[in-house]
Amino acid sequence: MSVLTIYAEHSPEKSERFTEFNDIEIKLKAIGVQFERWTAAQLLETDASNDDVLNAYADSVDRLKKQCGFQSADVIKLDATHPDKHAMRERFLSEHTHNEFEVRFFVEGRGLFYLHTGGHVFGVLCEQGDLISVPANVTHWFDMGENPHLACIRLFTNPDGWVADFTGSDIAKSFPNLDELQGELAA
Repeated sequence: MSVLTIYAEHSPEKSERFTEFNDIEIKLKAIGVQFERWTAAQLLETDASNDDVLNAYADSVDRLKKQCGFQSADVIKLDATHPDKHAMRERFLSEHTHNEFEVRFFVEGRGLFYLHTGGHVFGVLCEQGDLISVPANVTHWFDMGENPHLACIRLFTNPDGWVADFTGSDIAKSFPNLDELQGELAA
């Protein structure tokens, strides 16, 4: 289940939570964030190659490439056995911006994006089938959890791929991480 939690910037204990797709889409659109659901054009096997994944979503990827001028798309897969999972998690958990859109489509698994804008922090739990497009220069961070499980299609306009400008803020420590949020939702 996708979830949006809108927090007061300096008071994480004050929040509103949304679980209906249309509510999430409307709230995120108000801050310039694209949120969509995609389905594959073909069935994907558990061990599908990156090319198989890109082919299964080719129509949606091509539409976004035309819409936003993306030059490339790739697939990133992370699981609990990835040797660099801790270092990657720490890097993504630091608040940062990009000069371009950050677009992620969740082929499988889940991840938690936090968007810090307009005096609020928007926590977006994305799951399989969700696409999120964080606008350029919006401060944000991402948590894949202690034991990640995700496969995402990433789209880029920058030929260098993922390039972040870190803010140096420790705001991310004030908000629930993915594992904590999952615990809240399960309670």
